[in-house]
Amino acid sequence: MPDTMREIMNPGLHTGGQPGFPHAPVDWSEAGAQALAQAEGIELGADHWELLRALQGYFARQARVHARDLHDALEEKFHAKGGKKYLYVIFPGGPIAQGCRFAGLESPAGAVDASFGSVQ
Repeated sequence: MPDTMREIMNPGLHTGGQPGFPHAPVDWSEAGAQALAQAEGIELGADHWELLRALQGYFARQARVHARDLHDALEEKFHAKGGKKYLYVIFPGGPIAQGCRFAGLESPAGAVDASFGSVQ
């Protein structure tokens, strides 16, 4: 990886984009993320916004995003709060899949298993 995990997961190190969200997609807004979250029964707090910033920063710095690398980076960034377990508490639909949706990003391949729970 060209950057350290700390640089990748701390997008505030760079400027641009929306205030507080320097790497947000052009068509993304905090209000839109809030509306999506409310529709899914989630009230976005400080940790949710921190994850959305981290996701946007990671995507902005990677030519190609791999779910496993992103998972590892998130685990590292949120380790002190409980890592993956904690992220699944605040994003029960998956910190990558649901987080990317709220951050205005396309989930990387392998982040969503559409067949999970099916009886086929």
